[in-house]
Amino acid sequence: MLSTQEALDAVLAAARPLGQRETVDTLAANGRVLAADVIATLDVPPMDTSAMDGYAVRSADLQGGETVLPVSQRIPAGHAPEPLASGTAARIFTGAPVPRGADAVVMQEQCEVRDDGSVVIRHSPAEGEFVNRQGADIRRDSVVLAAGTRLTAPALGLAASVGIAKLQVARRLRVAVFFTGDELTMPGEALRAGSIYNSNRFVLRSLLENLGCEMTDYGIVPDNLAATRAILRDAARANDLIITSGGVSVGEEDHVKPAVEAEGRLTLWQIALKPGKPLAYGEVNRASGETAHFIGLPGNPVSSFVTFLLFVRPFILRLQGVTDVTPRRIAMRADFTQTKADRRNEFVRARINALGGLEAFPNQSSAVLTSTVWGDGLIDNPPGHRIEAGQTVAFLPFSDLLY
Repeated sequence: MLSTQEALDAVLAAARPLGQRETVDTLAANGRVLAADVIATLDVPPMDTSAMDGYAVRSADLQGGETVLPVSQRIPAGHAPEPLASGTAARIFTGAPVPRGADAVVMQEQCEVRDDGSVVIRHSPAEGEFVNRQGADIRRDSVVLAAGTRLTAPALGLAASVGIAKLQVARRLRVAVFFTGDELTMPGEALRAGSIYNSNRFVLRSLLENLGCEMTDYGIVPDNLAATRAILRDAARANDLIITSGGVSVGEEDHVKPAVEAEGRLTLWQIALKPGKPLAYGEVNRASGETAHFIGLPGNPVSSFVTFLLFVRPFILRLQGVTDVTPRRIAMRADFTQTKADRRNEFVRARINALGGLEAFPNQSSAVLTSTVWGDGLIDNPPGHRIEAGQTVAFLPFSDLLY
């Protein structure tokens, strides 16, 4: 069996970016991946602005102690000021342009307005005090967001701050999903003898939606080879990636593996990973001679969830053009002992406790979906390694992996 890293390297090596792009409104680009650099069209801020409500002054006019200056103008944000006359102050508000001739702002708490409208200033500011200089944040013609960036709320705000109304993004990935197992039943239907509800459908669909994929859901496919092959052929026609859940192990009723081998090829199968050993990667042929990517996930709910986070998520991001798909690994203290070492790379469901350490869910079975809701993330525990209380471990937070 391949190690987790060997398998991930092999999967990502096959994930060549699609290279197809479209233009969308910046307001509609949340979660998309940039296909071209965003270049600043102006300086930000576009002029010197005030960082405080107060008075714009010439620092040379204030020589210590109290200084009384007449107020020559009032400058709200969004209004163009007149040049500041020597020996005067300008009433100014946060974000308003600093008038030519002024080189500092004194906050209003250090000033007192007299009845005649003049202002007593009780502070001698340094040049540049409380002035946001033009271009202090962004310089015109600089790259503010690089191609391959996945657009988040702050990134969209940054694009908007330089006047970008439309963005070039990678087209959405087209993904087909289906689920195998005659025991599967949908919520809302009565459970038959020996049947279970199909939780994986809800988990995988939600994860794919979070990644901005266009999805074709074929639902539950009967446990037979002919039906599985037919769905694979249909799914390959119009989709970039086919994801299945279940049927990739070695049982007599596991038909996905032989179906993929009949309709294409498998290049990776079984990983030294817990949970998630029977992960598969390959390709399904199209009539055109091209292929669609295939990833087969295990049927156990935790195994399906974990392998999606570790393999499918970075694979999808790489297809969309994201270059850095490595999840954060945070060094944290284990506040529990795991006495048995596994020969596989184990990903332990854990949560952060009130002391800032990690505690593990008591039941690490691959069928216990409760652990994924209870937990805050996964501990990446190397093969053959026992976890002792007080040790530093590598923690992958779900907050980085679910979106």
